[in-house]
Amino acid sequence: MIMNRKRPDKSFYKIPFNIETYNGMPYRRLGNSGLRVSNIGLGTWKMGYPETGDESRINESTAFALLEKAIDLGVTFWDTANRYNNASGNSERIIGAWLKKNPRQRRNVVVATKMGGAMDGITPNHNGLSRINILESVYASLERLQSDHIDLLYFHAFDQATPIEESLAAIEDLVRQDVVRYFGVSNFSVEQLHGYRKVEDAMGVRCRIVAVQNQFDILQGEYGIYRGVLDHAAKNGIAFIGWSPMARGLLTRKYLDPSKAIPGDRLLDEGILEKATSPEVMKKLHQLAALAEKWNMELNQLAIAYMLTLTGMGPIIAASSNVEQLVSNAAAGVIVLSDEQKEKIQEILLLA
Repeated sequence: MIMNRKRPDKSFYKIPFNIETYNGMPYRRLGNSGLRVSNIGLGTWKMGYPETGDESRINESTAFALLEKAIDLGVTFWDTANRYNNASGNSERIIGAWLKKNPRQRRNVVVATKMGGAMDGITPNHNGLSRINILESVYASLERLQSDHIDLLYFHAFDQATPIEESLAAIEDLVRQDVVRYFGVSNFSVEQLHGYRKVEDAMGVRCRIVAVQNQFDILQGEYGIYRGVLDHAAKNGIAFIGWSPMARGLLTRKYLDPSKAIPGDRLLDEGILEKATSPEVMKKLHQLAALAEKWNMELNQLAIAYMLTLTGMGPIIAASSNVEQLVSNAAAGVIVLSDEQKEKIQEILLLA
């Protein structure tokens, strides 16, 4: 006898098999991996508990408003590190507190954190990329994040004192435990990346580097010994993720008149305002701002949209101090620059 079977709700069939966006935000693959991340991510280095003296700039209340708005905007790639805010771990704690309050959102967010610097202990073993420090740092981060896994774990810097084989073996073990799901590095040179690739091949590891996070902005490009990493990443299926993509706020119109900088502005507070606003840089900055105004976009949006066109570039993880900045940054994630617009931007950036 043929049984009558209840058919699924027809709304089920309206869901496409391949989903390229979330809440209107386009996603892109992280390197050659199958992981997809939002074009615009959220840097959380400013988030913490200022009342504790951790040197953070955004308290829990404001941070929660940002994280909630980020979900609404499809900004689901969240970047942190255990040592952010005076090695307090408080940036991770903020994310963890929000995830505890919103447990159903955990699967919608890709959380990336970093380890490597002295943290979570006071002995020489609580520093670097030794097996013991990797494992203990990850377990401590999980506790602060109030999560059973880290989506993307970075080594925060290269460690010449520890054999690469030891570090990668620890990552492999964490992946087998489903404690870490993807692996990346930060502040690595081309030579160091080559060294890791050689050992990855020799060991036959399954969890290879999928992302490298180095300093990058469209005014200066790559810095110092890290020049050439973007090209290397593009050729080797690694996503390049630039930290400080807004050049410490320089690309947000805040410094079009440097004389108006006030305490609280990052370049002024860090004592590098004069160096960062050289005549050559200011000429480019004003020309870029004029283009942005002509094209009905903000300067930060022009910078982000252009970065997203660069071969090998991963998501852009600009930090936001308030919801308005977050909304502006997120809007850049859907901008598609024409070839003519890209050429005009290039012309300015190539000026001597």
